[in-house]
Amino acid sequence: QLQPVEPGGGLVQPGGSLRLSCAASGFTLANYAVGWFRQAPGNAREGVSCISSGDKTTYYAAAVKGRFTISRDSAKNTVYLKMNNLKPEDTAVYYCAPSQIFRLCIAREYANWGQGTQVTVSS
Repeated sequence: QLQPVEPGGGLVQPGGSLRLSCAASGFTLANYAVGWFRQAPGNAREGVSCISSGDKTTYYAAAVKGRFTISRDSAKNTVYLKMNNLKPEDTAVYYCAPSQIFRLCIAREYANWGQGTQVTVSS
């Protein structure tokens, strides 16, 4: 299972930073693509960032490109999402999930979702 590591999300001011973490248990995360998704109230779950199983290719949503960075530590079986220069529109519940494919970074490509973690950006 892929689950968020606490502490991760929380309340931050605009311009602040957070790092989210998800750790895999029972499987080798390096063998899978991994995606970070978010869902704001009333909105669909959207892809934020995805990384291929070999860490050679990444995807970032236009809204976060240049501010967020996805990475993983294979030794720790953990994937990270570093979020810089946070904006109020980044407020959402963030989720992580593995995939056997790396294509469009859309929710239908991913399964076995971890529990979400709330990120709130407000002054």
